[in-house]
Amino acid sequence: MFDLKKLLFLLLLASLTFSCEDVIEVDTPISPPRLAIDALVRVDTGMETTKITVKAGTTSSFFSEVEPTSLDQIVVNNPDYVPTSALDVPSIIMTEVAPGVYEGEKNTKFFTEGELQLAIEHQGQRYLALTSYARSSRIDAIEQGDNSLFSENDKEIKISFTDDGEINNFYLFDFGRGDYLVTEDEFYQGQSFSFSYFIEDGEGRKVDVALLGVDEPFYNYMNQLIVQAGGDQGPFQTPAATVRGNIINITNIDNINSFDNVEDSNNFALGYFAVCETYQTSIILE
Repeated sequence: MFDLKKLLFLLLLASLTFSCEDVIEVDTPISPPRLAIDALVRVDTGMETTKITVKAGTTSSFFSEVEPTSLDQIVVNNPDYVPTSALDVPSIIMTEVAPGVYEGEKNTKFFTEGELQLAIEHQGQRYLALTSYARSSRIDAIEQGDNSLFSENDKEIKISFTDDGEINNFYLFDFGRGDYLVTEDEFYQGQSFSFSYFIEDGEGRKVDVALLGVDEPFYNYMNQLIVQAGGDQGPFQTPAATVRGNIINITNIDNINSFDNVEDSNNFALGYFAVCETYQTSIILE
């Protein structure tokens, strides 16, 4: 991962060293602040309840980090959920436990049936995202291999899993530290599939590997993020387009059945709301 601030500093320092008369001006993209939401819900169906965490922040300039922000309200609804008792309700009102961090807990069945809604209010704006539970497959085996990719310090992880042949599956692998991989079952539907993933300088590191089931829109969203983060773009290359998730600003909507029928179609939150069946295992690299 490039550190843009350090790279810019080194470029300016080199310029001053070799030419005190030249002035270098670097134009960086400027965009208005935008709400950013991390709402990936990982569901372990072996657990009776599921605890969810949503992080909220705002973006500003090109070099600035996402700063935590407090929301006026954040609720997860499931209109199709059938309450199990008189005190049970088809919603979760989430609580802020740290700046910009919200938590809630519900029985796991709440997340695995029907259409889920994430409703947010922030600084007079209302946002809504819709999703449904996405099934996954279990990891059959994980082991360390002997091959390397670019250097001798690369560590090979060999992973095997068996695809569910009943549906068209899309998957997201999470290797920790921001390392992700997406795959779909177009060429291995209903079959066992094995592949290798390489970890840089991973000796002695415990790697938690999670396999998440995702739907096709979230698969496409993550694929775009991965390409923009590690593709051929240089460190100062502006992404071709802001990667748009499924969190829509509905403040001025006049037709609840058409999320695109909004007065300001460019007014949306960054991030994604997804509910994914998840299986996780780990390996310590030698």
